Amino acid sequence: MPRRPDIAFIPTPQPAIEVLLESLQVDESDVIYDLGCGDGQILITAALRVGARGVGIDIDPVRIREAQTKAEQAGISDRLTFREQDLFESRFEEASIVILYLLPHLNFKLRPALLQQLKPGTRIVSIDFEMGDWQPEKVIKLEIEEETTLYFWTIPEADGS
Repeated sequence: MPRRPDIAFIPTPQPAIEVLLESLQVDESDVIYDLGCGDGQILITAALRVGARGVGIDIDPVRIREAQTKAEQAGISDRLTFREQDLFESRFEEASIVILYLLPHLNFKLRPALLQQLKPGTRIVSIDFEMGDWQPEKVIKLEIEEETTLYFWTIPEADGS
């Protein structure tokens, strides 16, 4: 029996997606992993705006089908891959950017895998939720349809380097 999603799907407001992509200075060389991608809108926007490539991971097969359909309709399915997977069992080391819209305890649970798998310099953004005692480098609060807060981190160089 597949595991149920840990949280309900809440779409990221489009104005927040625009600010997120601009703040990260996303370009066509980026490979974005959206962990808990829902309908894929963040990746679809990044692919349409700047030609970024991306991988969306979600445990909900309905959301994965929705994301794949939207990418096909937008003509960018060659740039995006959507995987029905448990993000806690996924690999994402090829990411240059990781996007999270999870609850704080899920961010905290995922943090060791992020630090282990991702290369130094990889950018992480979490929508609305922090990551325990790992202080963000930047926080942007947006007053849009509803308040949205973006938290930004960069994977540090390994100790001793």
